[in-house]
Amino acid sequence: MSRRAPTQFPFGHLTADAGASADPVLVEIVQGSLASVEMEVETAIGRTSRSPMIRDAHDFRAGIHDRLLRKLTGRSYSALVHPVARDFPIEEMREGDVFFHNDVYRSEGGIGHLPDLCVTVPVFSGGKVVAFVQAFGHHDDIGGAVPGSMPSNATSVFEEGLMVPPIRLWDAGVPNRAALSIMTRNSRMPESLAADLDAECSACLMGARRLGELFDRYGTDTVESCFDAIISRTTETYRREILSQIPVGSWVWEDYAEHDGVDEPMLHTQRITLTRTPSDDPDGERLVLDFDGTSPQAKGPINHCGDYSDGVFLKKWLAPILRNLADSPERMAELDVNEGIVPLIEMRFPEPGTLLTPVFPAPTNARTFVILRLLGVLAGVVAKAVDGRMPADQETIRYTGVYGEDLEGRPYLMREVLGGGSGGRYYADGEDTIHVVPDSRNLPTEFTEARFPFRVESLSLAMDSGGAGQFRGGLGYEKHIRMLKDGHFMSIADRSILACWGVKGGHAGKPFEVTIDPGGPNEREVDALADAEPIKAGEVVRIRTTGGGGWGNPLDRDPALVVRDVVWRKVSPEAALADYGVVLTGDLDDDSLSYDEAATRAERQGRPEPSEAFFDRGPGYARLADGAAYAEVDLV
Repeated sequence: MSRRAPTQFPFGHLTADAGASADPVLVEIVQGSLASVEMEVETAIGRTSRSPMIRDAHDFRAGIHDRLLRKLTGRSYSALVHPVARDFPIEEMREGDVFFHNDVYRSEGGIGHLPDLCVTVPVFSGGKVVAFVQAFGHHDDIGGAVPGSMPSNATSVFEEGLMVPPIRLWDAGVPNRAALSIMTRNSRMPESLAADLDAECSACLMGARRLGELFDRYGTDTVESCFDAIISRTTETYRREILSQIPVGSWVWEDYAEHDGVDEPMLHTQRITLTRTPSDDPDGERLVLDFDGTSPQAKGPINHCGDYSDGVFLKKWLAPILRNLADSPERMAELDVNEGIVPLIEMRFPEPGTLLTPVFPAPTNARTFVILRLLGVLAGVVAKAVDGRMPADQETIRYTGVYGEDLEGRPYLMREVLGGGSGGRYYADGEDTIHVVPDSRNLPTEFTEARFPFRVESLSLAMDSGGAGQFRGGLGYEKHIRMLKDGHFMSIADRSILACWGVKGGHAGKPFEVTIDPGGPNEREVDALADAEPIKAGEVVRIRTTGGGGWGNPLDRDPALVVRDVVWRKVSPEAALADYGVVLTGDLDDDSLSYDEAATRAERQGRPEPSEAFFDRGPGYARLADGAAYAEVDLV
């Protein structure tokens, strides 16, 4: 039984004509100014913060919202202003106020786990709140059972760190020292936390001043008319260019998280029934996403609170997938995702008690397994609707790191978000080592070696990790670090059994894998969910991240491209034959590598027909599905 999640903040407009009378030139100026302010805020945070996760890995986002709480900028996702406006009347806010929260269950769906700390600053013009500047990011440690505040076997949110509902952290320009003291006292990295919060508050206050200047220059009514025009233009663009690519009808697909840190590995289902309504539907032309059939909430920390405020956060989180339906890659890159997509998507949630509707105090620190999988579920169900004109499955986020005491005996925590390969597309191969968190990156070797007691011995592409296909999946990372002092390894990762799926004949990519002391006397695999795996000084940790799924039958790939991939060390000579049916000739070391055209044709003609399934989930699926090669929903 599905239901609509209620909201206190229905979608609306600031002006009577929804911005139709706004000067088009001024709309462009205002939109460019918003993007500039947002980038200036993020630049300030990056330059003045202290923790590696914020300063170097760039795992943070800024966003600009109007007084109706609508997101105006579309470069990236952001948290929500809704919980602040819910708890603090807008008319009682004052200049210099800074609001703070990280409470997952009090965030209206905008915060997924406790390490994501969010600051919100109101923008004033003429003594009234006219907009908001917000930033949130993943911080090193906010307390809880383990360093990093992401215990892989947590069964309650109380084990995950300090929960803070929306509070006024700065009151009219005066910091609340008591609240800051409480937060830093609960962190294992208090100096970094204090510096990061100061950077974020100061950057958002600066951004609020910049936005205030925009209102002073053009007047509140004029700027708000431009805001409406920006939102309305997005709505109409997506209706015209994106919804028009999906035929009227319904389709269903599902994918899975493989483990929750508590129970044995199993299929934790996330299911979407996609319905494209006709233009004469009484409630309008839109996409209906029904999550009925999603598994019960997990015992471990993979749950996500999605069913708040009509699912408005999930709408903006999932909408970038729809850009793949644009007429060209160039056009796809031009399409922003702001609040304008909200009227075009209807969310229907199952009753409380599922992976997407967990009941407090269910743990959530590894909720990325669910919300990132939902990106793939939406891509897959849309692929069924448009005959595969969507990418295969992409990289999935994972946190890896080490902690202990450094060579001087001081405690340290190094945590990194390594990317992986994106899926092959109907027109091109996937990209290598992308990061689904926009603008995030791996930590620089020079920085980590100078600060932490290990040496980075290699960082490269993981050969053969991309799924084979007419268009190959992108490759993941392979990273080797050698410990200089005993420590502990941590991992919060998925896709170690189930791989990134291939589509329309394409093969799945290779899964995530961590090996300690590879080739040595103590060689061992590490679970993808690990809090404190001991590592000895001198041992190497080898991390291989996921490759993207392939698109289309690998036997249809141009053999010359396979030769090129072998030369580039992206595909091994063995995989060239096994996966692509290409018979190589010559030598890789003397630039004479080529292929035998007749032998390749004969090899390919002797191969069996591809599976009837539209999706390939890789060999790990059978392990968790009682030997089944594919799910019923994988057929079209």
